[in-house]
Amino acid sequence: MRWRHAALAVLAAAIVAATALGVVVLEERAGDRDGVDIGGPFSMTAHDGRRVTERDLVGRRSLIVFGFTHCPDVCPATLFEVASWLEALGDDAQAIDPYFVTVDPARDTPGRMAEYVGYFSPRIVGLVGTASELERMAKGYRLYYARIDLEDGGYTMDHTAAVYLMDGGGRFFDAITMNAGFDEAVDRLRRLVENG
Repeated sequence: MRWRHAALAVLAAAIVAATALGVVVLEERAGDRDGVDIGGPFSMTAHDGRRVTERDLVGRRSLIVFGFTHCPDVCPATLFEVASWLEALGDDAQAIDPYFVTVDPARDTPGRMAEYVGYFSPRIVGLVGTASELERMAKGYRLYYARIDLEDGGYTMDHTAAVYLMDGGGRFFDAITMNAGFDEAVDRLRRLVENG
């Protein structure tokens, strides 16, 4: 039993390190967008049943958050912040399409996503894909995610915690990480609206 706890501790430390590394890489790439290869082709189902692809990002500015509806803390906190940022932008927020992409397609159906994003803002669109569709999008967005089995037989998901900002050409513009304060996040969104 002791070896199992030690193995879980090592696994948890590795996950924290991988997530932290992903955030650092995003922060570095956000500072220098030239040649950044984040984004690309994807095809997912919106919570209202329509298909959304990378082509839907062109001509609009987009905010993309990855997470899952069974998340106990980070995901709901992030979506609450996203709703607050959009409110602070006022009319400028209409230029941004916010998306919440599940990393848990086994449990998150379009119906579940519709209910969940509705708790935060009617503007946020929940996106669900098959396991292979999620894998393709995650590869393009340099997203880390992993299923973590729990001792009670259930599971949780670990994933990169960052908000991706995409410009009007559907290209990576910037990222808002967990380290950003409210004013900094709103400023980055204003820059996206004005320069993206």
